[in-house]
Amino acid sequence: MGEAATVRGMLALLLSLGAAPPALAAEVDLTRAAILPVADADGTSAVAADLLAGDLRALGATPAGVVAQDTRCAATCVVIGTVDAPLVRRLARAGGIDLAPLKGAWERYARATVRADGRTYLLIAGSDARGAVYGVTDLSRALGISPWAWWADVTPRRRAAVTIDDRTIVSRSPSVKYRGIFLNDEDWGLEPWAARTYDPAKGNIGPRTYRRVFELMWRLKANTIWPAMHTISTPFFGDPGNAPLARRYAIVVGSSHAEPMLRNNLREWSEAKRGAFDYTRRRDAILDYWRERVPETKDQDGFYTVGLRGLHDGPMQGATTTAARRAVLEDVVGRQRKLLGDTLGRPVADIPQLYVAYHELQEAYDAGLTVPDDVTLMWTDDNYGWLRRLSTPAEQRRAGGAGVYYHLSYWGRPHDYLWLGTTHPALIREQMGRAWETDARRIWVVNVGDIKPIEYLTQYFLDLAFDADTFKDAPKAHLTAFMAEQFGDADAAAIADVMWRFYDLAWPRKPEFMGFGETEWVTPNRPSAYVMSDGEEAQARIAAYRALVADADRIAARIPADRRDAYEELVGYPVRGAARLNERILDLDLAQLYARQDRASANIYVARAQAAHRALVADTARYNALAGGKWRGMMDMAPRRLPVFAEPMWPSWEASRQTGCATAQWGSWIGDENVLTFTRGTPATRPVTLYAHQPIAVTWQAGALPAGLSLSVAGGALTGANGYEQRLTLSYDGKGAVAPLTLTCGGRPLTVHAATLAPPADGGAKEVDRRVTMPALTATAGADWQRVPDLGSYRGALRSRLDLPHRADPGQGTPATWRFANITEGSAILRLIALPTHPTDPEKGLRAAVRIDDGAWQVVDFATHGRSDRWRANVLANTATVDIVLDSIAAGAHRIALIPLDPGIMIDRIELVLDGARPRYAPFPTEDR
Repeated sequence: MGEAATVRGMLALLLSLGAAPPALAAEVDLTRAAILPVADADGTSAVAADLLAGDLRALGATPAGVVAQDTRCAATCVVIGTVDAPLVRRLARAGGIDLAPLKGAWERYARATVRADGRTYLLIAGSDARGAVYGVTDLSRALGISPWAWWADVTPRRRAAVTIDDRTIVSRSPSVKYRGIFLNDEDWGLEPWAARTYDPAKGNIGPRTYRRVFELMWRLKANTIWPAMHTISTPFFGDPGNAPLARRYAIVVGSSHAEPMLRNNLREWSEAKRGAFDYTRRRDAILDYWRERVPETKDQDGFYTVGLRGLHDGPMQGATTTAARRAVLEDVVGRQRKLLGDTLGRPVADIPQLYVAYHELQEAYDAGLTVPDDVTLMWTDDNYGWLRRLSTPAEQRRAGGAGVYYHLSYWGRPHDYLWLGTTHPALIREQMGRAWETDARRIWVVNVGDIKPIEYLTQYFLDLAFDADTFKDAPKAHLTAFMAEQFGDADAAAIADVMWRFYDLAWPRKPEFMGFGETEWVTPNRPSAYVMSDGEEAQARIAAYRALVADADRIAARIPADRRDAYEELVGYPVRGAARLNERILDLDLAQLYARQDRASANIYVARAQAAHRALVADTARYNALAGGKWRGMMDMAPRRLPVFAEPMWPSWEASRQTGCATAQWGSWIGDENVLTFTRGTPATRPVTLYAHQPIAVTWQAGALPAGLSLSVAGGALTGANGYEQRLTLSYDGKGAVAPLTLTCGGRPLTVHAATLAPPADGGAKEVDRRVTMPALTATAGADWQRVPDLGSYRGALRSRLDLPHRADPGQGTPATWRFANITEGSAILRLIALPTHPTDPEKGLRAAVRIDDGAWQVVDFATHGRSDRWRANVLANTATVDIVLDSIAAGAHRIALIPLDPGIMIDRIELVLDGARPRYAPFPTEDR
């Protein structure tokens, strides 16, 4: 888009993030402006001035430089400081700028133009140091500097004049007070890249790397860091340059659930030297260990994690039951607080402290652990994006408030996802919306792994935290605005659509989960559940990914040269990477299936899988060579070297002993024949594959078709080019005659049987292939239910109200009702598919009462406990399923009613699965939408 449109677009984005300016005004030319940082104790304004100067130069300006006194200013001068600075107050008085709203505020700023002393001053006045910083980064963003200019190579575009309008802007305070990122599981990306490419002199993640991280945090308005903490990384306080740098950047330093008191246990506690990390036996040694660190942080803006876990990410040593852990924690937290108060010389209630209720720490809390009222309770997700706990009404009144620790990247059981960022934005919005609605607003921290390639999701999380009004916008609208900022308006919607489909395809199974194995312990890959029947689910998934790649590549071809690296990092590599891994796995599984069917194509599918693997290797090498090798070592296509990523053994089969051709289709067994059935009056399609047994080219031709049927292809040849098979679509027009059809292949006729069935009674969803599918939002829902758009298999879920009282009697509730009609009479399963949420109250469940027609109510519970096998299956598939066996269901019209008995249940869909239905792993992302 043009320069003016770019500025307008950036301004609109800034307004959405909290700025509230009055009407348009004149322009201030910053092309040759000087920059004056008003001195502060830690030099934060000077760093901000240097950042702004660099941004102006990147846009083509030639700033007069960073000056120390207003008398050294050029004709135009940008002044950066806090409201307490005399120069800031003097300029504000001269310009009639009211700074009163900033006094005592948290991270706010005013930006105003003041004409005085023969100069034009652009005043950026912060309520505090970070407020002033955000005034600078918002200015840069309005000028066209993306937050991802450095981290995703969104190259600033130069212009002849760099101008900004002279309106006065007064920002709002952030919605969430502390907003942070956790650099984690850095072994396969951030640390190797820092050590070998970005800072080889340091050979690890050190001040040079953290300077880039902190700059990104400034631009995203994050104020809290949980530093990298694996054994491969130098502990944050182990490098003497890190802590002063954090003070200079006004970054709050905290630490994860496994690192109380700002200590990095993995590198700072040596069991060989210090003994076991067991508080029950070595209390004084561990207290001394914490005591070593606290004085070092006296001048640090810190948020101290209290509590105790094991040496790394596991339960504490020496206490093996919840009751024992609770007792230890009561003592630990009390002693930690005394240590903080005594060492820092402040009332302990004034020292930010955090109890991260992660796994067994939540269990101890729920079992009655007393956490002091001023300590912030940090709830966590279950590592897969689903919050395990929310604040009760009583907890919402605590002085310390509550927060959330959330994952966009994870190492652990049941399976890692460290490679690509595929968490659906609609899930982030719904879950963090729950946190916001239940007053968890003091601190949000998100696990961003290596930062790349989770750029967009990181920004979305932090934008929600900074401005809760972002919840009012559809996630796809935010995604579109993000893409417009990086690539311009013209392609923004198309790029957002590509990425939305990318998230949709990962919803039922992340790429990292496609091996269908697990970790901890690591199990081998298993055959894909997408190939449970005839392989059509796998074929559809492969086709969807190929179409996605084609669309992404078409857009890439028209992306300007200065943004091509950015496009590859933010769009191209994630899309192709997910596609290639899916293709490799599914093509190989299809080869096994087709070999059992004596298809000549089996070895060709192996070759396709090999090609997909080679393409993934090449794509990863290309990523690491982007921007002249800037990211070499950042992208690893096989983190932790798990089986899902490994190049498999490549099977090969001899030619089948069978000759001729055959067809493959999934129908109903009628009159000793496999019959494709259609419902009279309802247009529909069915897949049919014609294939050869031998790898020998043969021709084929369709015979005359009945009036109601048509074929996607009428004839051709089976050759090596098409894998000796032809995939066909048989379409029924809903009104004409249907009868068997003949395909002649290699001179031999093959019959494809087809017939129509009488339509069911009117009413709602219809049976297709012995299955009735009822998406959540097709229900007529009562007041107990809320509609949640964009989330789930059909881009919409039903949620029982978060303020719903727990109840035992279905008669007290209002149902969601689905109507359906089935043709087949007989045994069936009523399958209730929810999303794998957790109870809002740990003492309660996720219960609902269900009935068919006027039958008896049956109570089901979607809740899981701990890391049970049921929970593991749920999070890998993003579903929570309850099956009710029906001995028999009559053909005809029916209704299903579902009444919630607990808050927070989320229904994805309901299915009636009749005997003989084709097995299905998940609905295809575009079905019935």
